[in-house]
Amino acid sequence: MAHSAQTIATGAAANPRPARPPRQRRPRADPTLLYVIKQVELAARAQLDEIFRPIGMTALQYTALTVLEHHPDMSSAQLARNSFVTAQTMADMVRALEERRLVERHRDAADRRRLVLALTSDGRELLRRYRGRVAALEERMLSGLTAEQAAELRRGLAVCRANLAGR
Repeated sequence: MAHSAQTIATGAAANPRPARPPRQRRPRADPTLLYVIKQVELAARAQLDEIFRPIGMTALQYTALTVLEHHPDMSSAQLARNSFVTAQTMADMVRALEERRLVERHRDAADRRRLVLALTSDGRELLRRYRGRVAALEERMLSGLTAEQAAELRRGLAVCRANLAGR
């Protein structure tokens, strides 16, 4: 096969394809803040599950106990809303927590027809016993942030929550 001098000198074929411009990388868009928040939530939940797995508890059960610690005498439906689970999931969770004697139901003093939930002394003791481990997890999550940045993050997330709650 005969090659022209130009083909031999340049290495180009007799009918070369037009050269493609080099592929330019599109700048990678940062993930949405919603995505990042969800990733943090999933990572924190997985770490909480690791902390509580040895005693047969889940992060969701721990969350329900902390909600009751801060807001005693909630109905199961209120606890579900404040713990970010469905009413059915909460019903199952309350049953498990009652069996472990961590929560109890009693009549609401203001409305005797209404049953509310409260921590038992065992529930309060469990939260006390694990408070340090949970605080260490939060500290690890915030490492690399100054105290001022962590406080600003907390304030910013509170505003976002209020915005989505319509407040």
